[in-house]
Amino acid sequence: MKFFIDTANLDDIKAAADWGILSGVTTNPTLYARCGGTLADFESHMVKICKIVGNDVPVSAESCATTTEDMIADGERLAALAPNIVVKLPICEAALPATHALAKKGIRVNMTLIFSVTQALLAARAGARYISPFVGRFDDIAEDGLHELEAVVDAVKNFDYGYWEQEGGPEIITASVRTPNHVAQAALLGADIATVPFGALKKCLLHPLTNQGLAAFEADWKKVTEQA
Repeated sequence: MKFFIDTANLDDIKAAADWGILSGVTTNPTLYARCGGTLADFESHMVKICKIVGNDVPVSAESCATTTEDMIADGERLAALAPNIVVKLPICEAALPATHALAKKGIRVNMTLIFSVTQALLAARAGARYISPFVGRFDDIAEDGLHELEAVVDAVKNFDYGYWEQEGGPEIITASVRTPNHVAQAALLGADIATVPFGALKKCLLHPLTNQGLAAFEADWKKVTEQA
């Protein structure tokens, strides 16, 4: 499974890239706002992210347009910023024809805010390169987000769609990830990607037995060095 980082914070992206595990970046208006981003700096900020991760690593930049025509225009403009820009669109009636039009131009779309199998299938059929079902937001309303993710993975993988097949798409991005368990279960369920906030990604490194082992090794090595 590939790891994407879900942030617009340049320092976090650089740190995750330095780990050598980063396969992509996803952003959204909320994440950009948390970084103190402004409208005037949005496109240049996306370019900075692209330069940090390199041209082979997809970076999702979201359009906030509400009409098909404006989504297409946004998509064309964003895709022109860098070769690794992926246009992020929310699943809705206006976004489906926009996705279809952009896919025909070879512009990749990450369709987000997916909460059902039918939404995922429509996104795939319209030509989305990436499909982002949410997990954590189901948990927020006491429903099982991982169960919904499993259903999306099973349904989407049943079919071929004619778009992006040579790139292995459409790929499923597990989104709204909150915990290491979300990451582990996404991998076990066969999701292609998990996009993870840097804080949650750090938690994936942790285990109490690892901490105990490190402490024991350090204590034993201290004994060795004190005898030298």
